[in-house]
Amino acid sequence: MTSAPSPSPVSVTVQFVLTGIVWGSSFLFIAVALTGMTPAQVAGGRLLFGALALAAVVAIRRERMPRSLRVWAHLCVLAVSFCVIPFLLFAWAEQHVSSGLASIFNATTPIMTAIMAWAVFRVERLRAGQLAGIALGILGVVVIIAPGALADLGGSTVAQLALLGATACYGFSLAYMRRFLGNAGLSGIAFAFGYIGPAAVLMLLLSPLILAEPMTLTPPVIGSIVALGVLGTGLAYVWNQNTLRAWGPTRASTVTYITPVVGVALGILVLNERLTWNGPTGAVIVFLGILLVQERVRLGRRARA
Repeated sequence: MTSAPSPSPVSVTVQFVLTGIVWGSSFLFIAVALTGMTPAQVAGGRLLFGALALAAVVAIRRERMPRSLRVWAHLCVLAVSFCVIPFLLFAWAEQHVSSGLASIFNATTPIMTAIMAWAVFRVERLRAGQLAGIALGILGVVVIIAPGALADLGGSTVAQLALLGATACYGFSLAYMRRFLGNAGLSGIAFAFGYIGPAAVLMLLLSPLILAEPMTLTPPVIGSIVALGVLGTGLAYVWNQNTLRAWGPTRASTVTYITPVVGVALGILVLNERLTWNGPTGAVIVFLGILLVQERVRLGRRARA
């Protein structure tokens, strides 16, 4: 069976930029949705609308879904590690921290991915400069967390640790994809639906518990959860898969440079959030660590061509 045609370079670039904008906006959507829903309802709602959007595209385009039980088993692992757990953690954490700060923590995903690929799945060897980048990224996280931890500000430290747990789940999942699903032979749409669909089913099975708490469905709450699902959990995952396949993991992961800029800007402009000095400072240190991990900046002598 022939594979789906590859998108054009211009199309990939547009999808890359749109992914950064949509994912950066997701933290605002989560914050607004939380004004009328619980964290579990936000996570379940975004997965439901994301799965419905992808199911419609899969049906219209008649995308080929996997037939192998082994592939489906791996996709179900991703449903939990790449969707359910991190979505719950992000939604819970944003009850205690700003949407802008959540977007900054999301930028640690490439560092978490490098750690998981190297230490857990052994699919990548890290050079000294990359290890230094991981250490620098950890330092950046400490700069972000430390002031709040020392002041013990209203449980925000636990929420920030939850955000790190969410990005660790993302890192685990991306390395897991590379280890077990690198040759699955699926289109970006089919692949994304393969784990978002089961994640939505799992949340539906838990709906008697999730819906036990009442919801206040105002127009902003409804609009936010629909946008979060259809765009942030549906289409953006497809765009990211297309970018990943066209550019490779290193270039594709630079979308994390866009998301915190969008997330912080929207938090300030729409929600009137305030940033303390340690947030942007820690973010810069994390970005420097990412540059080292991705070997965009090298330590020591430059290798000969």
